[in-house]
Amino acid sequence: MTATALSACRSLPYPDSPQYRDGGFRNPVEPKTVGWREMPAMLWRFLFDKPADTVPSTAPPVSALTQAQLLAAPEGTLVRFGHSTVLLKLDGAFWLTDPVFSERASPVQWAGPKRFHAPPMRIEELPPIKGVILSHDHYDHLDKAAVLALADKTEHFLAPLGVGDLLVEWGVDAAKVKQLDWWQSAEIGNMHFVATPSQHFSGRAMFADNPTLWTSWVIRSPSLNLYFSGDTGYFDGFKAIGEKYGPFDLTLLECGAYNPQWAGVHMLPEQTLQAHLDLRGRRLLPIHNGTFDLAMHAWTDPMERITALAQAADVATLTPVMGQTVDLHAPPPTAAWWRTASR
Repeated sequence: MTATALSACRSLPYPDSPQYRDGGFRNPVEPKTVGWREMPAMLWRFLFDKPADTVPSTAPPVSALTQAQLLAAPEGTLVRFGHSTVLLKLDGAFWLTDPVFSERASPVQWAGPKRFHAPPMRIEELPPIKGVILSHDHYDHLDKAAVLALADKTEHFLAPLGVGDLLVEWGVDAAKVKQLDWWQSAEIGNMHFVATPSQHFSGRAMFADNPTLWTSWVIRSPSLNLYFSGDTGYFDGFKAIGEKYGPFDLTLLECGAYNPQWAGVHMLPEQTLQAHLDLRGRRLLPIHNGTFDLAMHAWTDPMERITALAQAADVATLTPVMGQTVDLHAPPPTAAWWRTASR
């Protein structure tokens, strides 16, 4: 860990963070999102008037995956597990982004958004994990049950400010937890990580006032430079990150759960493409789609729109089936898997 990183979890509040003020974490510019006057109508539509095509008619395809396959996979292998959960094999070890393995992205498992598909493998089947990389505290990104199941087989947990405190509160060994503010960095072996800005919000309870920070990540191995967005609206931070840390071999960018009403905290597909260009990305992997019903658009809409936009802009995309191993040094063509579950 570098001198710029916070080496230990700290209790609230966070007086040294420029992002912490007025009792919570704040974006530099207040983003466009649903106002309190719009909230009742939006909740009514979400609960009682959703289009039928926000969920697939049949489960999306999932490629069978074994630990032996992962151990034999080459350096630079990537596997989508669903939503924003991605397994990366870098520097001879395995890294997981925002691991969500529960049936529902919810504080309870009897209600809330339910998975369209099972993960490609169970946590107990995973090889040892070098590090878990967390973007923020929302239930579709921070799965308490998964974190606790991973705690013994994971060496490091990288988290934004406040999220690390949550992990320790849940029982994760504090020595494993590194929590960072924006622009702070950590070194683990030959891996270099930077917590970079994003434009979002936080809270695991109703009316929570941003008690923890949200972040995107630069993930740099000796042979690959990757960007993981977490959740974010489009903002000028992408250009700053691209200028400072790009170009990126691959951008893993959110594209899903969007709506013009909350475009300030979740990008529309056109903004996802622009973010990729701002970051100076070579290939784009759209994430935050294909697993949970979190908006009013058709569940296939994110992938249809972003792939069409990318093709028109001559941007190379990766759209692997969940569970498919992809060698990022020589990625194979990937197919429109979402169409098989929408017929």
